Amino acid sequence: MKRLLPGLALLASLPGAHAARPMITDDARLTDPQACQLETWAHGHRQRNELWALPACNPGGNFEFTLGGALARAHGEADSGAVLVQGKTLFRKLESNGFGFGLAAGYATQPGNGQSGAPYFYFPASLSLADDRIVVHSNLGATYDRESRGTRLTWGLGSEIQTIERLYVIAESYGQDKGNPFVQFGLRYWLVPNHVQLDTTWGSQLGHIRDERWLSLGLRLITPPLF
Repeated sequence: MKRLLPGLALLASLPGAHAARPMITDDARLTDPQACQLETWAHGHRQRNELWALPACNPGGNFEFTLGGALARAHGEADSGAVLVQGKTLFRKLESNGFGFGLAAGYATQPGNGQSGAPYFYFPASLSLADDRIVVHSNLGATYDRESRGTRLTWGLGSEIQTIERLYVIAESYGQDKGNPFVQFGLRYWLVPNHVQLDTTWGSQLGHIRDERWLSLGLRLITPPLF
C-alpha cells in the first residue's frame, strides 16, 4: 500500500497491511485458534471513499491467513479496488506482562490500474504492561515500491490503552524510510467481549494535516472455534 493519501494507494507500504482494527501497526497476536474473523470498515478521505472487508482464519493455531480487499469511489465515480492476501505466524506468543513477536508477509494489488502488485513483509512485536491495560506495538519491514521500482523500509509504533472494561484508546505513528509519517488516533469498544467490536479513528499525515486527514468506522466479528 503505497500511501500518498490514506487509502488503496497505500497497499504496499503500510507497516501492518492487516492489523487488528482500528490499528495500522500490527500486533503480535493472531485470530483465535480454530476460529475466523471478519474486519470491515468504511474509510472517508475528502473526495475518496473506501469500503474494506478482510476475512481471516487461524485453522491450525499458529498461522493466520487473510484474503480480502476493498471497493473505492473517487470524485463520485467507481475507482480501482484492492485485493490483499497475507499470512502471519508468531515466534513467541504475547502474554500478560510479557512480550511477543512474529512474522507477516503478503501481496497487495489494485486490479485494473495497469501496475503490478506489491509484495511486503514485516516483523510485529508487542509488549504488555499493567496486566494488559497498556500494550505497545512496533513493526519493522519492507515493501516493493512500484513507482520507484525499489524496496522501501516500513515502520510503525502504536499503543492501546484500556480506559474502562470494554473501551480502549489507540494512538500510533507509521510510515516509510522516506516522506512524512502518518498519525492516527481512535477508540475500540467491545459490544460483545472477544466477539463483536466497534471502532472509529481520525488520522492524517504530518506536514499535511489539513489536506490528508481521514475518518474511519469499523466493525470486527470473531467466531467461536469452527475447525
